[in-house]
Amino acid sequence: MNPSIRYLLRNKLLYSFLCLLFITTQAHGASAQSNLPYHVVLPIIAASHPTPTPTPSPTDTASPTPIPSSTSTPNPVHTGIATYYTEADGNGACTFGSSPNDLMVAAMNADEYNQASVCGEYVRVTGAKGSITVRIVDLCPGCSAGHLDLSPQAFTQIDDLAKGRVPITWQVISPEISGPILYHFKDGSNQWWTAVQIRNHRNPIAKFEYFDYSKSQYVTVARTGYNYFVESAGMGAGPYKFRVTDVYGNQIVDSGVPGGDNTTVVGSKQFPPGP
Repeated sequence: MNPSIRYLLRNKLLYSFLCLLFITTQAHGASAQSNLPYHVVLPIIAASHPTPTPTPSPTDTASPTPIPSSTSTPNPVHTGIATYYTEADGNGACTFGSSPNDLMVAAMNADEYNQASVCGEYVRVTGAKGSITVRIVDLCPGCSAGHLDLSPQAFTQIDDLAKGRVPITWQVISPEISGPILYHFKDGSNQWWTAVQIRNHRNPIAKFEYFDYSKSQYVTVARTGYNYFVESAGMGAGPYKFRVTDVYGNQIVDSGVPGGDNTTVVGSKQFPPGP
């Protein structure tokens, strides 16, 4: 007989014998087996058949969506104080010029003046007697954050003038306003040194740009502390193409704007109401 066949037959007979022995043992030792603790067998089964670890889906590791906080409010309510100054006539650090027919004006504190970025914005001020809307036209150098220095005419609308210094709350607003925005060219402006101020704007101004036709691109113009956007190298001879952006991202684009020296040009539209 072939040795390999003889080897297989011998192992087959051994396997049959072991199976018969196991059956006999189970039949006579059932009572003894039942006394064995069952949990001794479980780890062996678990070890021989491990449960596969699931692969996490992308959503399992994604960060939760952040909840917007109150600090993201575009026009927060400020708490502060109000005083008044008798020189208030509509002119001041913002260099808008006097406005004798509109004395609902105020000066912003030095901490929040922010390089004239608040110039021309409208603020609703609330005191003990009620609320009034004022336009920011000036800077109060000695005032701290939250402080507004009002015209006497505005102050009397929120509290008694005799008090002089009163607690208030105030908030930047986007009021109804008549007419489109205005472009005012400062005295001395020309093609080699050009200074433009935005007037009559409903919302605070964030950016002013002119279009450089030689480079086919817009150029952002820096704002000065006296509230003019000044291009020290000049914007060219004009007419100009301007793009003005408010703090809410709205834009107004005007083309064919003629330049000038101490002249005002009417824009095409007004900004929409803010939030």
